[in-house]
Amino acid sequence: MKIAQIICTFPPYKGGMGNVAYNFSKGLADLGNDVSVLTPDYSEKNNKFSNDSKLNFKVLRLKPLFKYGNAAFIPQLFWKLDDYDIVHLHYPFFGATKIIILLKLFFRKKFKLIVHYHMDAKAYGFKGLIFKLNNFLILPILLWQAQIITCASLDYIKHSQVANYYKKHAKKFRQILFGVDLKQFAIQSITTQEKNQKTILFVAGLDKAHHFKGLENLLQAIKILKNSLHFKFNLIVIGEGGLKNYYKNLAKNLEIDEIVNFFGQVDNNKLVDYYNYCDVFVLPSISQSEAFGLVLLEAMACAKPVIASNLPGVRDVFKNSIQGLLINPGDIHDLVEKLEIILTNDKLAKQMGQAGRKLVEDKYTWEKVVKRLSLIYNCF
Repeated sequence: MKIAQIICTFPPYKGGMGNVAYNFSKGLADLGNDVSVLTPDYSEKNNKFSNDSKLNFKVLRLKPLFKYGNAAFIPQLFWKLDDYDIVHLHYPFFGATKIIILLKLFFRKKFKLIVHYHMDAKAYGFKGLIFKLNNFLILPILLWQAQIITCASLDYIKHSQVANYYKKHAKKFRQILFGVDLKQFAIQSITTQEKNQKTILFVAGLDKAHHFKGLENLLQAIKILKNSLHFKFNLIVIGEGGLKNYYKNLAKNLEIDEIVNFFGQVDNNKLVDYYNYCDVFVLPSISQSEAFGLVLLEAMACAKPVIASNLPGVRDVFKNSIQGLLINPGDIHDLVEKLEIILTNDKLAKQMGQAGRKLVEDKYTWEKVVKRLSLIYNCF
């Protein structure tokens, strides 16, 4: 089967959507499919994947005609999608959505269209107005044209901008859980000599596109914890982006810069070391722009307790009080309370970490995810 995965960003750019497209493609190729990823070539981001040629699938990086942030218009799709059996569009990707709609409506292309609905497209100001127009005019046509709509969480879909469409067309939707590479994200032993303080870990892009991850609130919580905890601790921030200096200045203004360490972007081989080194992982997202949280799986795979916002989709990744704790989105004091619970109870933290590892082993592996996706491809 010849399959095209169409995605707005792709590794080495750090982002959950690109990570998903990468693992979908790798797994489908492992099953014997001819897979290609079509994605914009953001040359200024130096995004050439060093081992593109070594992958078991093709990566076609297309020069955009124009772009705005991670939104790019790539007209090459008009003639690049002729020979595919399956076109799997990862939404939101506005620059590709309109082209695919035109290909299906007016050029009667025969490929089967699957849309993976990652998250709602939300923003403020002029950008928000564009998103609203897209949601009103374009998105309904795309969903109508799709034979199947996949998603990581039906809970998220039921509370999303497509909730009404789901109520009328629930049979079109398929839940495809995300996964984690258990060989890569594995448990390491950290000796007591290597640690002299507790460590909180945060991993996300530090650009405007990932502002919803809630780092500002976490920094505010660290300020409160600094005055309430009677032992040494620090916060490690992994990520890169245009807001990095803003967050560093905020930490300085809050007088916590000596316990907040920014380490920039790291590859997965190094990232697993940080997961293993930390005592708790935090995903304090503030809006439904967060729909799942792959980083939660990575942290749990390393047997670490997690704290995450009680948001649709995210709250289904783990069980509250078993693998970690849920917090009210945007509630800094709730975040402080939950951090204190885990940081001051080593036995509980260990139990949650062990439960997290078992959960990802039982439920969240890319092998299981891709087998289910392959069945969906072959059943219509």
